[in-house]
Amino acid sequence: MASAISDHFSRKTIMLIGVAAITFCTLLITLVQSAEQLIILRLVTGLGGGFAVSAPFPIAAELMPARHRRTYGAIYEMCLASAFSILPLVGLLLAENPNAFRWMAPPGGLAFLVVPAVIYLLIPESPRWYLRRGRTQDAVDTVNRIIGRAGNRLPLLTIGELGDIRFGTREELPPYRALWAPGQLRWTLVGISSYVFAGTAFFLISVLLPKALVEQGGAVATGFGVATLVFTASIPGKGFTGYLMEIIGRRWTIFYALAGSLPGRLLMMLAHNAGPLAATAMVFGALITGFTALSGATAFRVYLSEQFPTGLRGRGHVFSESVGRIFSAVLAPISWSRMSVRRRSSLARYC
Repeated sequence: MASAISDHFSRKTIMLIGVAAITFCTLLITLVQSAEQLIILRLVTGLGGGFAVSAPFPIAAELMPARHRRTYGAIYEMCLASAFSILPLVGLLLAENPNAFRWMAPPGGLAFLVVPAVIYLLIPESPRWYLRRGRTQDAVDTVNRIIGRAGNRLPLLTIGELGDIRFGTREELPPYRALWAPGQLRWTLVGISSYVFAGTAFFLISVLLPKALVEQGGAVATGFGVATLVFTASIPGKGFTGYLMEIIGRRWTIFYALAGSLPGRLLMMLAHNAGPLAATAMVFGALITGFTALSGATAFRVYLSEQFPTGLRGRGHVFSESVGRIFSAVLAPISWSRMSVRRRSSLARYC
């Protein structure tokens, strides 16, 4: 949904819709009275998340010089990783409390009263988006406000300095199918494949791994503890990935993050065969995976937002993430659950 309307509406509008929806729906969690209400509310929250999570990167690509985007991407992803680390830790502490989900909601929900207003007041609109919409004066005014906030170290911009850009001429957006055109298909596939790999690792660790540990006889707290460990490891991993982007480039950093996670995943897959060292193998595998695969978003989100032209940037970036999420968060868990059911039924025949 966000991909369909992105580029038609302003970048800041997309972010505001997403942040307001996420925080408001999170606040409503404290009021739910049944599992059905909670599921519906989380579905609406997920719709808002589709707007909010990806929107910052097209904005960064249009407001920041290239050398600052990797720093921004690293800080943004480290903040996300901090939240992902704290939530399982809180879940660990409240695992025995039947109202734990209510206690976890207010810190994020109360942000509804502050964060949307902060975004509206402090984040400027994209001058590039204004130019495509034919709002040349608004684009110039936005640039001059940015110059003023930065200390007026540059002379103010005038319309005459924009060259042959025609005042008030609105450019038509390229059609959605342009994402599959010869010049853009490569970047669309890069975005989808990168998110499939990293997103699958994320949902394996945050959802399926704790569930698997519980089914194998571990305590609920153990599942939360391992998830906290992985996401904590991803905090310095995201910072290192941001640093590496300017040393070896965006693409090689993506390769490092995805390929470097394979030893960690193998350790986690084979930990149950390690006997008394099973816990150690699981911990080291989780640390490696958190430091590499879960840190890959720092690189590929920045890289992807830089590859699309202004008229396709919002739709291309969000579409790539959404398709990748369909596989990693929906299709992959369904296939794994069916494989698990088949394995249990085949074992039952021999028991």
